[in-house]
Amino acid sequence: MTAGESDLAAHGRSVGLAWVAVRASYPFVILGGIAIYAVLALSGVPVAVASYAAVLVGAGLVTLHEVALPYRAEWRPEGGDLRADVAFMVSVQVVLPLLLSLAAVTAFAGWLHEGDLTLGGLWPHSWPVWLQAALMLVVADFFRYWLHRAFHRLPFMWRWHAVHHSPHRLYWLNVGRFHPAEKAVQYCVDALPFVLVGVGTEVLAAYFVFYALNGFYQHSNCDVRLGWLNYLISGPELHRWHHSELPAESDHNYGNNLIIWDLLFGTRFLPADSAVGRLGLLNRDYPKGFVAQMRTPLIRSLDKQTTPAAISK
Repeated sequence: MTAGESDLAAHGRSVGLAWVAVRASYPFVILGGIAIYAVLALSGVPVAVASYAAVLVGAGLVTLHEVALPYRAEWRPEGGDLRADVAFMVSVQVVLPLLLSLAAVTAFAGWLHEGDLTLGGLWPHSWPVWLQAALMLVVADFFRYWLHRAFHRLPFMWRWHAVHHSPHRLYWLNVGRFHPAEKAVQYCVDALPFVLVGVGTEVLAAYFVFYALNGFYQHSNCDVRLGWLNYLISGPELHRWHHSELPAESDHNYGNNLIIWDLLFGTRFLPADSAVGRLGLLNRDYPKGFVAQMRTPLIRSLDKQTTPAAISK
């Protein structure tokens, strides 16, 4: 084999591997993460440790995909954005849910106990863990779907949700960019009800693994093709349109994990042979910093302003 033939063969192998990665990486990472969690949990590792281990491995693999096969090179994150996204991820996605669990669950549990009430009978505790997690996924997404639509349709709610739509590029870390006020409302819909009906920790952990890994991919800069999964999962190909600068495009694909409710209620949007344009808000000067975005919802119509924001970045 000549040098030229060798180079051509190497190029062919590289193209073939990229083709496989684009089409198989998503199911591989999702199923792999669930498998890691299951193996560790069955081995006696605490479910919290097992679930976070699976999520961390998945985050590493999604990062490698973004570096090796980005959807758009210009979506690579910059230093300032990364610092803000890390602050959002730690404070809003990790610390806040823990605090809400301690406060809200304790308060509600006490109220139910005093009233001699129980909600445990509302949940099929005898089902296998995977089936309970699947049921939780479908039910939680139904409530999150309507909550998400409300955050887009009602002006007061949109001001808080605009924080999540402020990035001009997508990469997995900005999945955590939510104002804590909105995150608290989300928690009351997609976590608290299931805790109150006594859903087991192993089920909650399995749900968390899928929720996190799908969220990483959903907001990622990974080049993927999900094919028929785009009729089941709210993945990156659909969610990029949800972050379009144009409301006619972004007011679609509300599903948090699944796209089935968008299909049912007519809000699924995935144009054939077309790519999303600019992402973000109409106000291209909308502040991006973590501290600044704690205050931006208090400024009426800030997301639509075309002049520089009257707040420090």
